[in-house]
This record gives sequence, structure tokens and C-alpha cells, in this order.
Amino acid sequence: MQIAPFTLERWFAEVEADADIMLAESGVRPLSIDRFDLDVGELGYVIPTAGEPDLREAVGTRHGRTVEETIFTCGTQEANFLTLCSLLESHAVVVTPTYGSLPGLADALGEVTHVPLEPPEWELDPDAVAESIRPDTDVVIVVNPNNPTGRYHPEETMRAVYDHCADNGTYLLCDEVYRLLSPDPIDPVASFGRYGISTGGVSKSFGLAGLRFGWLCGPRAVVAAAENWKDYTTISPPKIGHHIAAQAIERREEILSENREHVEKNRRLVEAFLDEYGLAWSDPDCGVNAFLEVPEGFAGGQSFCRSLVTEESVVLAPGEAFDRPAWVRIGFGLPTEELEDGLSRLAAFLDRHA
Repeated sequence: MQIAPFTLERWFAEVEADADIMLAESGVRPLSIDRFDLDVGELGYVIPTAGEPDLREAVGTRHGRTVEETIFTCGTQEANFLTLCSLLESHAVVVTPTYGSLPGLADALGEVTHVPLEPPEWELDPDAVAESIRPDTDVVIVVNPNNPTGRYHPEETMRAVYDHCADNGTYLLCDEVYRLLSPDPIDPVASFGRYGISTGGVSKSFGLAGLRFGWLCGPRAVVAAAENWKDYTTISPPKIGHHIAAQAIERREEILSENREHVEKNRRLVEAFLDEYGLAWSDPDCGVNAFLEVPEGFAGGQSFCRSLVTEESVVLAPGEAFDRPAWVRIGFGLPTEELEDGLSRLAAFLDRHA
């Protein structure tokens, strides 16, 4: 199998370590470790390696699935990887723009058809998905809330997409890693029926990216196939990650309430900044990501981002990483004071290049 370079991660690997401010961070500012009990006893494997049954049941129940239909992974990234390795043999439909690992891996495993979201609404058209589904389509892939635009497709839209998939015997994989940042999240796709699969984790909504703890909820046959693949990848989730994630999930309302308040405060700061400079954006309604339109005078997102990091030591994500060169992605989940510093530097950069 040959797989293309992950453009976004290669960009971060090039510039992130030496930059002062990561203004493309895609999660909520990390929680302090002192909020959790760290005593896991012995540092062995999590047993069973799919995850502790009571916690799997708790997560599965919230997704309309049983303990046998839930498996824990090393982040949502691995959950998506295992799902696609288990399902994709011929053809996938991918809603874009989206997180680069999904179309990248799908393209390495089979044939891919893209269903594009278009500005300014970035709305998902279920009929466009239906038109792209073929008799041999194994899976339709959607990230909701969307990364990079921050737009949240409503439940009626997702159920319409699911119905088109189910009519064809095609699975619907929905990466829902930002779902719990909504004060009123829609039902997870895994709960829609036989062909619904939800992946998620604690990295983004909970502000616990360093735990590397995620999950896959879906049909028993898909979870069993994923478990077989997982025996060749990470075997079990990290013992410490599992231990702390269990505490975070138990205190989910407290943590999510804090994080939603933080994200909304930061979103308002970014919106006011963009209004001042007359810059268009994707007007996100959930999550911590947004697309900004590249100002005139730059060849594209890559040119804009490279100049910004060189002059101001601030990292944004070039739209070329999402096949949208006229845009850049900003993340606003970081600590507020860092966001304000980053916006101040971006302002200085824009003032010089206006």
C-alpha cells in the first residue's frame, strides 16, 4: 500500500516547534494534569485490550451501541484508521474539505469520490452524496462538526445522508470528535441504525489530546474487524490515558461546560478581529476551527502562512492541506492570552501587507 504524505502534519512538523504561537491548534487548550488521579497501579496493558467493559458500556450507551459494539483506540485518528482498513475495499465517498488523514487513507485503500462543501454556507447536500454513491461504495465519510470550517451539519441532514447509505448497504462513518462542544449536540450517527459508525475521543472537546484516547462505536461486525486490525497496531489503549479518560468522562458535564464557555469567548474575539479587518470566514457554529479567506496580494494559503510564520512566528494552516488554496485554517481553542497575542501579531502582519 502506498499513501500520500499528510500535508497538514508535514507543515506542522516543519514550522511548529520553532514558532512562538500555534494559531492553527485544532483542540481546546489542554487541561492541567493535577485535576486527575494518576495512580494506575502497575503499568501493564488495559485488559481486555478493547478497553475496560464498564467504560466501554458507558461510552457505547451514549452512542446507541452495546459494549460489544464499542472499542477504545489511541485517539480518534486510530479509530478512523481501523474503520477504513476494516471496511474499504473498492470505493469511498468523502465530504470535503476535511481532515487530511481521511481522504489520504481512503485514497490509499480504494477509489475515492469527493463531495465538496462550498462557501459561504459550506452546507452538506444529501442528494450530492446520493449521486456519488455507487453499487460498490463501501463507506461514506463525514466529519461533523466539520474540520476545517467549523460548520455543524444538522441532524436532519445527517439522517438523510444515512438513509441514502443504508438504502445502498453502505456504511456511514462520522468523525464526531468535536460533537460535544455543541451545547445541544445532535444524536451520534452510530445510533441511527445498522450502517452508522461514530468515532470520537477526548482530544478535542475535552482538552485532553495528550491522553491519546478515542473510540469507535458501530456494528458488531465492524468493531470485530477493527479489533482484529488493532492487534497489529497498538493492541490496547494507553493505561494512563484510559485511567484519566474514565475520570473525564465521569465529569463530562463539568469539563465540557468549562470548555464550551472558553471556546465561545475565543470565537467572539476572532469574529471581532475579522470584522475589523474585513476578512471573510466560514462562520463556525461548533468546534474550534474556522476557514479564513486569504487576503488579496498572496498567491494562496501556503504563501500567506509561510510569510506569517517567517515574519511573526505565528502558525496558521494553509488551505492547500485541505485542497482549498484560497483559504487558511485558524484554531481558536488555545488559551485566551495566546490567542490575543497571535491576533495582535496577525494584525501587525496584515497592516504591513495591506
